[in-house]
Amino acid sequence: MKRILLGVSGSIAAYKAADLASRLTDNGHSVTVAMTADAREFITPLTLQVLSKNPVVSGIYDEKESWRPGHIALADEADLLLVAPATANIIAKFAHGIADDVLSAIHLATRAPVLMAPAMNGKMWEHPATRENTEKLLARGVRMIGPEEGMLACGYEGIGRMWPVDGIIEAVEQFLAEI
Repeated sequence: MKRILLGVSGSIAAYKAADLASRLTDNGHSVTVAMTADAREFITPLTLQVLSKNPVVSGIYDEKESWRPGHIALADEADLLLVAPATANIIAKFAHGIADDVLSAIHLATRAPVLMAPAMNGKMWEHPATRENTEKLLARGVRMIGPEEGMLACGYEGIGRMWPVDGIIEAVEQFLAEI
């Protein structure tokens, strides 16, 4: 059993995090979800809590159980930080070391490997800033899966769809077998 920290950022693809949490838990992993405030606009913490069978962290000040900051404990305990969906915003925060929400703070504190599944409008994905931020993260050892091409929630067709859940699960299991 591995400890997977599932980061969920604010994209319509956040609903797929429910399936990810459920399937990773069914595969025998301990899954804890850390979600941004924007992600809560798309899916509720309660849904992810029930499916992961663990409390969901959605604010940097959620620590209520002990003196030790919860985001640091989560960062220390994780075997893998999986961010799905990964928006242009969270990719930029990770690339520049910004830690102004619980997910970006966990990223900055963890030494666990990071796997990201980008999801955004194709114009955002192809913007030079996003490309530079992605290259920075890749150079630091972050792995990316996707995005893929298809119909986007914004009505455009093109690159930007989050990788299918089956593909993400397969990538996670392969990645965990390597570490």
